[in-house]
Order: sequence, then C-alpha cells, then structure tokens
Amino acid sequence: MIRVRKDAIQKEQIELYFEAWEKLSKEIFDAHDERNGKKAQSLMEQGISLFEELIVKTSESQVQQFLLSEEYEAMPLNGMERFQFIKGRPGQYACFVQLDELFKELKKRYARLRVQK
Repeated sequence: MIRVRKDAIQKEQIELYFEAWEKLSKEIFDAHDERNGKKAQSLMEQGISLFEELIVKTSESQVQQFLLSEEYEAMPLNGMERFQFIKGRPGQYACFVQLDELFKELKKRYARLRVQK
C-alpha cells in the first residue's frame, strides 16, 4: 500500500485541487445539461487527471504517475474499481456523479488522515 505523506495532505496543500474540481464539475454538469457529450467527455478527462494528480502528489510513492495496479491509502472505499469504471466511460453522466463522489470522499479521507497522523 502506498501511504500518504502527512505534509502533503495539509489543507493548504490540497485545497486548490478541490476548488479546481468544484469549478470543473459545474462545467461538466452544464455540458451534460446541454447534451454536449464531447465537451463533457473532454472536461471529465481533465477531472480524471486532476484526481490522479492529487492522489500521486499526496502519496509517498517514488513513481510520479498514477498506477491502477497499486493500492493508495488515500483512495476511498472501492475507489479503484469506481475509478476504473469512470476512466472507461468518461462521457457518461453516471461517471461524472461517481467522480464527484470520489472527490467528496477523498476530501473527508484526507481530513481523517490529518487527524490520525
């Protein structure tokens, strides 16, 4: 299991990622609302990259890329399976909902890990 780095999960270090997701998620929702699948998919791919970057940045791993074969301490429950589903179908609204939930759960998980470490 790849552990999180305590210094990397401080609120000041990660808040920009969650703010970026908040902005991006509104754009994705609007794209789905307009039935613009190509735009939604493109924006979702940005969101997927943002999620991967956040997980990697806060992990103790020497590898600077997200590995689907690894288990990350920060990853929410069933997170890897859900994330693979999202990556396989980024244009679907259900995947947007799942990614939004993963970001929410990740934020809570980081808060819990800050208290524990």
